[in-house]
Amino acid sequence: MAAIAIHSHTSTLVLLSLSLILFAGFFATRVTKLFRLPNVSGYIIAGMLIGPGMLHIIPEATIENLSFISDVALAFIAFDVGRFFKKEVICGSGTKVVVITIFEALVAGVAVSVAMRFMFSFSWDFSLLLGAIATATAPASTLMTINQYGAKGEFVNTLLQVVAFDDAVCLFAFTLATAFIGISGNEGKGLVNLLAPLFFNILALVLGFLSGLVLKRMITEKRSNENRLILVIAFLLAISGICVILNVSPLLSCMLFGAVYINLTEDRELYRQINNFSPPIMSTFFIYSGMSLDLGSLKAFGAAGVVYFLIRIAGKYAGAYAGCALTGSACKVKSLLGLALIPQAGVAIGLAFLAQRILPPDMGDMLLTIILASSVLYELAGPGAAKCALVLSGEIPSPHRKE
Repeated sequence: MAAIAIHSHTSTLVLLSLSLILFAGFFATRVTKLFRLPNVSGYIIAGMLIGPGMLHIIPEATIENLSFISDVALAFIAFDVGRFFKKEVICGSGTKVVVITIFEALVAGVAVSVAMRFMFSFSWDFSLLLGAIATATAPASTLMTINQYGAKGEFVNTLLQVVAFDDAVCLFAFTLATAFIGISGNEGKGLVNLLAPLFFNILALVLGFLSGLVLKRMITEKRSNENRLILVIAFLLAISGICVILNVSPLLSCMLFGAVYINLTEDRELYRQINNFSPPIMSTFFIYSGMSLDLGSLKAFGAAGVVYFLIRIAGKYAGAYAGCALTGSACKVKSLLGLALIPQAGVAIGLAFLAQRILPPDMGDMLLTIILASSVLYELAGPGAAKCALVLSGEIPSPHRKE
């Protein structure tokens, strides 16, 4: 009876906490709408308010029971990123967008890694993971700004394609970093242990590829919308669970799953269904992120956090400029693209939670603090920077330019 009572009490706390989290997310968006701020920033701040660091409405024990939310949210994000990898889109954009994206992402990532290693003497594990996360750009704020002002033109087209490919480069960089850490951690322990991380990452990619093939066969024209949604979520959860067992990131596997399915079927409706289903999951994820932020450790943000914040911006701008110059892009694209790549949130926060598991506790907490705190700053500064770039590019229609 005592065990039943304890289980009932835990379940009640989790259910009430989830309800409070969703209400907090709803009211947070009312505030962000008033101030024309990204919803992501409101969610993170709401999480900080109701979490253990401030009002302590949600108990720490309950927050620990919600840790699976980050895995679920990342699976949804990665699957959605996969839809941008259609053969005709990649062939149509040629090498131009690919080169620009690789340059802007990797210059920022390498700059952050080198700075962390040689300015602060952090371990290579910490430096590489933070650098890999630095490559990510959050597309939501940029896309929202473009839609708000009806911007169109060469600059906007290039920006949309780069943003679409950017998270994929980030997922690949993070997977390589984790594989390198796994190999270096097994150094001197025999060839099998040395190659195991690479083998498991390849196995995860095969899993994502095969899942796309199987889902294509299972989703027929006669399949109801409800069952279509059930099947894709079942696959995403299975992929995530198997990847956790293999001790590898599920991101590339879920992304490949999404890419294979869209190329085999042209079924955009399934992705719309997922996007309509995911808002409560995504808001819970971002609020959970805010609750996980240890406000007392914000002091650790200090110099390392400021350097990360500034060097990532400089790296994004310099990398975008170099990539555009190399591909012969227009002057306005070359000069302004980096300004629109400042936002960072969803993928970066999810990867920070994965990195926290890989690193020692103190370093994992520091990395998570840096990413969460800087994400709020990036999401506050990002829309303004994107609007500035659009105005200077001359691609906002004249009725909007006075706004």
